[in-house]
Amino acid sequence: MSAAPYDIFIIGGGVNGCGIARDAAGRGLRVALAEMGDLAQGTSSASTKLFHGGLRYLEFLELRLVHEALTEREVLLVAMPHIARPMRFVLPTHPMMRFAGGTPISTLLGLTMPWMRGRRPAWVIRAGLFLYDHMGGRKILPGTRKIDLRSDPAGAALNPKFTDAFEYSDCWVDDSRLVVLNARDAAARGAQVMVRARVVHAEREGNHWRIVTEGEAGRQEHLARALVNAAGPWVAEVMGSALGVRSGEGVRLVRGSHIVTRRLFDHDRAYFFQGEDGRIVFALPFEQDFTLIGTTDLDHQGDPGEAVCTDAEQDYLCAFASKYFAQPVTRAQIVWTYSGVRPLYDDGAKSATQATRDYVLSLDAGPGAPLLEVFGGKITTYRKLAEAALAKIAPGLGGIAGNWTARVPLPGGDFPHDGVAALTGALIADYPFLTPAWATRLVHAYGTEARRILAGAKTASALGRDFGGSLTEAEVRWLMAEEFARSAEDVLWRRSKLGLRLDTGQVAALAEFMGAV
Repeated sequence: MSAAPYDIFIIGGGVNGCGIARDAAGRGLRVALAEMGDLAQGTSSASTKLFHGGLRYLEFLELRLVHEALTEREVLLVAMPHIARPMRFVLPTHPMMRFAGGTPISTLLGLTMPWMRGRRPAWVIRAGLFLYDHMGGRKILPGTRKIDLRSDPAGAALNPKFTDAFEYSDCWVDDSRLVVLNARDAAARGAQVMVRARVVHAEREGNHWRIVTEGEAGRQEHLARALVNAAGPWVAEVMGSALGVRSGEGVRLVRGSHIVTRRLFDHDRAYFFQGEDGRIVFALPFEQDFTLIGTTDLDHQGDPGEAVCTDAEQDYLCAFASKYFAQPVTRAQIVWTYSGVRPLYDDGAKSATQATRDYVLSLDAGPGAPLLEVFGGKITTYRKLAEAALAKIAPGLGGIAGNWTARVPLPGGDFPHDGVAALTGALIADYPFLTPAWATRLVHAYGTEARRILAGAKTASALGRDFGGSLTEAEVRWLMAEEFARSAEDVLWRRSKLGLRLDTGQVAALAEFMGAV
């Protein structure tokens, strides 16, 4: 049994769970979080790596969600300039682009302009981008502009039939590092973060929850005044198997799959591609040498942990991108695929694409200790979701301190939002053995904490064993000691994406080293 009751016990180490843990710990609450696997092992490391307002959600008139997300973009940029950055998106226009069927906007245009036959004309896109530019109090990010693809470098990689495009702003984020940094900050503020600790049972006992975990520390019992189920796509499973509670809400599991190829274009902008089926797909510069293409939207059956990008999804993404790029994208070019299952709130939508991306917080206030279930949500609004979750729980805890996380830096993010280049240059000046690519990777992962990993080293050899891809023993030891990493997979696919660069022998050597530490 833990020494004293926690104020809040959180199930789930994804972005929502870790965001709630950080916020609660910063308010002085006693917090515990249990994750059955690694942090961000599920959906939170399988996104399209964007925090954005959700341009296409305007078609569904989800105005509150879009406004909140647009406002959050710059709040998050200031708090995490190392793992997030502004990105310009190129949206080519074409007369055959169509709305997804059944959206409020497509229905309205169908009634008022039936001759359009569902097409998404350029003037409608421009009107949507005008709203996008002005709904969120934008100050840092530049606004929309029209570009001529026949002369702009962004057009060089595209099929010549695309001659016009709009360019607008959104942001890129390293999703799995966002989760880990929230967990680290929560722990620094007093939270107990337990990885590889499955909650096997929980029940109300008077004014507390008694929670049983099984994991690295064996079987443990914990008491908490409130319980939060933020298990993502496993939220319903946790409710039934561990809590024995029947929820009044439903979750819709939607699979989003992505492919990664060698770099397909030579600039740092992303593409927003519209399909003739009303779907959209992004093509993003990724990890300096690659291109990320995604995502799909399909209802998922079965274990969320076993989701994969199917052959059919790979073919779909290749064919979709090939309609835009001058050179066809083939499965032979794919170097990695991944798939995540989004736990969307089941609002009864006809298709996975139309299901709401907004979050829903369902509170069971008792009798006894409160239980909060978290459904849906998106990376961009994770911090606002955490604030809303604590507002829901607060009455059951007798009141709590106020909101505090806006613009407060995550670990390593204590430098200006436009200061990455200066920080990278200073790191190379002080550690001349770093290559530009190596220094850039360290700054984008660790920000000002990169110096703590380098620890005054005069040569590369002073950092210990080199596992390949600029991954050193010093960095691995940091990840194990400070960032809850336990396995080679944790290091190569969630704390970094160096799995794209290491061969099987190097991966085996890393696994052996970590097993012996």
